[in-house]
Amino acid sequence: MNISNRTKKIIIAIPFSVFFYIKIKKLINFVYFVLDLYKFSKNNDGRFPLKISSMAPQLLDRTTVTKIEPHYTYHPAWAARILAKTKPEYHVDFSSFLPFSTLISAFIPIKFYDYRPADIKLDNLETKSGDLLSMPFQDNSIMSLSCMHTVEHVGLGRYGDPVDPQGDLKAIQELKRVLAPGGSLLFVVPIGGDPKIIFNAHRQYSYAQIMKYFSDLHLEEFSLIPDNAREVGIIRNATKEESDKQNDACGCFWFIKK
Repeated sequence: MNISNRTKKIIIAIPFSVFFYIKIKKLINFVYFVLDLYKFSKNNDGRFPLKISSMAPQLLDRTTVTKIEPHYTYHPAWAARILAKTKPEYHVDFSSFLPFSTLISAFIPIKFYDYRPADIKLDNLETKSGDLLSMPFQDNSIMSLSCMHTVEHVGLGRYGDPVDPQGDLKAIQELKRVLAPGGSLLFVVPIGGDPKIIFNAHRQYSYAQIMKYFSDLHLEEFSLIPDNAREVGIIRNATKEESDKQNDACGCFWFIKK
């Protein structure tokens, strides 16, 4: 593929532009920091002595809205609402976003498994080591299961796991194997119009791919965290057509084993 000299210059200029933008923003906010420090010190009541050695200027937090990462803000909220509806006796999570399990364990007993076990001690929460390619459960034994923003990484070596181009497919087979008839699986992956791999970060799937991989399960709900989630939020009960229009979205699938 031939790239024009103009395009090359633009590509080279992008990181420098971002760098200088951040530098300028930090400089402007440092001025605010100094002004705020002056105001605070002038009216300080002495309860907390100001020391130069203990100052830590935070120069990128002066924003008009709270910044969020849409995928990891919305998909745990989506899953939590489903568990609030299904009210399982206990729930098994395999390698999803850890704060999801720590919060849900306040209401539902959680068993959390990860290739790299989490050293957390909370009531109602068990954390254990587990390999998604060889899950430590009997066939058809789990009524409530989640694996969210995880399978796309399996087999890429990113987390010290063995490199295997079909690692994700093997993990999906394991999830289906252990899920009990009538049981729920909350499954979340990056999704878009075209499948692609960003090695060794993650894979991105199409809606059609996921539906093919889980064709033997019933799709209870598909929700979408779209490219413009910061403006519109999560789309509940989204369609394949909406999913296929995305570039870097997040697909939330609630499957039930027949």
